Amino acid sequence: MDFSLIFFSGDEKNKYRFVFDAARYADENGFTAIWTPERHFHRFGGLYPNPSVLGAALAGATQRLGIRAGSIVLPLHSPIRVAEEWAVVDNLSHGRAGIALATGFSPLDFAINPDGWQDRRQRTFDAVDTIRELWEGAPVPAQDALGNHVELELHPQPVQPQLPIWLTCTKSPDTFETAGRLGCNVLTALIDMTNEELEDKLALYYKTLQDYGHDPDDVTVTLMLHTFIGTDLEEVRETVRPPFTDYLRSFLTVIDSQKKNLAPGAGVRDMSEADQDQLIEFAFDKYFVKGALLGTPDSCTAVVDRFQGMGVKEIACLIDFGVDEQLVVESLSHLNELRRRYA
Repeated sequence: MDFSLIFFSGDEKNKYRFVFDAARYADENGFTAIWTPERHFHRFGGLYPNPSVLGAALAGATQRLGIRAGSIVLPLHSPIRVAEEWAVVDNLSHGRAGIALATGFSPLDFAINPDGWQDRRQRTFDAVDTIRELWEGAPVPAQDALGNHVELELHPQPVQPQLPIWLTCTKSPDTFETAGRLGCNVLTALIDMTNEELEDKLALYYKTLQDYGHDPDDVTVTLMLHTFIGTDLEEVRETVRPPFTDYLRSFLTVIDSQKKNLAPGAGVRDMSEADQDQLIEFAFDKYFVKGALLGTPDSCTAVVDRFQGMGVKEIACLIDFGVDEQLVVESLSHLNELRRRYA
């Protein structure tokens, strides 16, 4: 099992200091990669509008850590431009670049490219071949501003002969199946999904890989888990409870807003405050035990083993969900102890 760090929200006050402090620790202590997302127009996550720009800066601050986008909202961009930007990151990092591609879920993000919303899934899946062909040196047909048909080649030429590509897969089994058909890696998370549902979707992914002639040993399933490791289980529980319950409350409200045909009174927002608190407390206890790396190296071993048995090969440790940043940096030594058990 590999371990990497992943960011999602960020602190507007300290800007990028936390990211770089964590990246330097991970780089010096055998972690696999660092992932930065693409988010737009919201204070929660607004530090991360362009993972290639931040990735280029991280490339210069590290020596061996993989520099990855987790994830590029592909329908907002030209796949040709994505390949160009990450070829630069690959050169600056001497061959450490990798990208996850997501279809996008927030209509507000698509203010950048409103035309990309309607067919965003197909745009994302089609981009995989375009990016691969460019990266591997094949010319890609395009049309210039005068209507001329041209063939484009990628410059600068990347260091890696092949770019590691993940598809971000969550609720839809079809996306897991598509990742298997295309031979892509998978970046996933327990978002509106139980452990058992994830296991079923990963089984579908691995079956599809084999059906389309891809070697399962050549791909990586990366699972994002909220992470804070300490030395005392109850102390960790009380440290993470306030920020994690706030996160769960916000998340369940977002899920409500995205569900179609939700009957009046059936959403979390329609519950009484006492019922909401009870639901959040139940969800927190479930995540703490089964769906996150929250605890001690000993208590989290069973969680890692469970996901390893499903075919997960890398855990992307989400460390910026609200715990004090200095505490998180200090806790990385305990996460590293867990990582060494699987090295």
